[in-house]
Amino acid sequence: MTESNGSDARDQRDHRDQHEQEVQAAQQERMPDWEKRFRAPRVSLPDWAEDAPDRSLFVSNATGTYELYAWDRKTGEQRQVTDRPNGTTDGVLSPDGAWIWWFDDKDGDEFGVWRRQPFAGGADEPAAEGLGPSYPAGLALGRDGRTAVIGRSTDEDGTTIHLVRTGEEPVEIYRHRESAGVGDLSHDGSLIAIEHTEHGDAMHSALRVLRTDGTPVADLDDTEGGRRELGLEVLGFAPVDGDTRLLIGHQRRGRWEPLVWDVASGEETDLALELPGDVSAEWYPDGTGLLIAHSFEARSELFRYDLASRALTEIPTPPGTVSGATARPDGSVEFMWSSAAEPSAVRSTSGGVVLDPPGMKSPGSVPVEDVWVEGPGGRIHALVQKPKGSTGPLPTVFDIHGGPTWHDSDSFAAGPAAWVDHGYAVIRVNYRGSTGYGRAWTDALKHRVGLIELEDIAAVREWAVTSGLADPDRLVLTGGSWGGYLTLLGLGVQPDAWALGIAVVPVADYVTAYHDEMEALKAMDRTLLGGTPEEVPDRFKASSPLTYVDQVKAPVYISAGVNDPRCPIRQIENYVKRLEARGAVHEVYRYDAGHGSLVVDERIKQVRLELEFAERHLKGRPNAQ
Repeated sequence: MTESNGSDARDQRDHRDQHEQEVQAAQQERMPDWEKRFRAPRVSLPDWAEDAPDRSLFVSNATGTYELYAWDRKTGEQRQVTDRPNGTTDGVLSPDGAWIWWFDDKDGDEFGVWRRQPFAGGADEPAAEGLGPSYPAGLALGRDGRTAVIGRSTDEDGTTIHLVRTGEEPVEIYRHRESAGVGDLSHDGSLIAIEHTEHGDAMHSALRVLRTDGTPVADLDDTEGGRRELGLEVLGFAPVDGDTRLLIGHQRRGRWEPLVWDVASGEETDLALELPGDVSAEWYPDGTGLLIAHSFEARSELFRYDLASRALTEIPTPPGTVSGATARPDGSVEFMWSSAAEPSAVRSTSGGVVLDPPGMKSPGSVPVEDVWVEGPGGRIHALVQKPKGSTGPLPTVFDIHGGPTWHDSDSFAAGPAAWVDHGYAVIRVNYRGSTGYGRAWTDALKHRVGLIELEDIAAVREWAVTSGLADPDRLVLTGGSWGGYLTLLGLGVQPDAWALGIAVVPVADYVTAYHDEMEALKAMDRTLLGGTPEEVPDRFKASSPLTYVDQVKAPVYISAGVNDPRCPIRQIENYVKRLEARGAVHEVYRYDAGHGSLVVDERIKQVRLELEFAERHLKGRPNAQ
């Protein structure tokens, strides 16, 4: 009788599970492609422990919220590490593979403390007792399992860097009002590399190497013509005990390139790779070579550089964008790849996909087309997607990237794909200020902030209309973060150019944003505009969307995170009040998170609201595919 009851129970459970799977499959079948792209399980490029390479850490949205996961490659076991309502993406695996460090902030405000959890699972514990909440400014973990170098930033203290050892009080080894951050800790734990902007130029860091007691070992600070306009970055110490070579990035030939700096002798080994675009690098685990990542004109490729022979060997990757890569101890390379038409995947040169999460697969999209337009500051690169089989003129979305020191690439993006699904052409512009086109292009963004980018966007807009691609009466300006800022600024500065605007987590009132934002961003704004709002009021006024709000004609949609430390809510409310005062057509959506959401349902809701706003207000709505 007992066996029969148990069998019946199992049969009922199996039947229920099968029914639930069938219901889920039916729901997925009815789901539009644009929503599937957001819901499909994704993973990041796995990080791995230097001294325990079978232990890895990655980010996934498998539960509907982006969280950290531990992965034991030997057993294949994957375990969810964090579980927070607003998600978690900032995590580091200790070199011995024993601990997972993760940053604990409040509802996306980026102000919090580091916690750690055993790799095998267990309770979280404070990782650095004695250090209060702050904005993070870098983290490096030692191979001894008890040492960490923690960078912190607060409005009161500026940047401080601390040496933390288990069972001991944290020791402050660096402090400065200007922004700085932890770069790396040497393999033997004796040297610490930091990036700093003590000279006041937040766009171009200098480097300093310290001993663990805070005493300086070496400094490197590139200058040009007596002005600090060349940046440096830490790429990592050589993975060999006692080796004082530090891999760094420099801009001495007008683009990012790597060199090897021996911080003990001062010797610099310039690789001179003669690749046309920006180049980054990391060490192979045995220290004999470098994994080279080359980004040029919105696409990227990988190489191996042998330090002894100086030979550069291409690592085959499909056309598109490699958004991250790492060399494994067996000599293989794992990399995150995608294109505008094909969703991202973690691949390996040893063959196959490294991580293939179960569940619904993301639909692809349409390929991207390259367009070059002559602009006031030189040739502008734009990426264009349009519905298959469509002919112009089309309703067209100008989707403006954030940063501003960033660039759009031939990579998969669910947001633009959603617009294409609904019948829109999508144009993404790598305006002056974007990375990937040389230092001069990036550094052109000074003093006339916002207005420079809008000149480039206007030039591409003119091409889009005169070429017959875009309908001038159905042009949407949109973007997030800096792209949201340019959206609001563009609606006021170019009021006749746009049919509507959709600004996501934007800067709206530049002066108030400066006073409310996190300290590191204040430093960046002082660099971009040449001072504080009190020192250069005319520049802040000229670059602020609030200055032009009364000229806005198009309907405006704004979404904002109420805990956002980068584009704070108060300055957005100031802008909205001005829209309300003149009865301008607008909608505002506020959500309980920071600078964007890590919750899939929330992101889908936001995209749906944006699409519906456009459909309500555009003349002659496009037909969804």
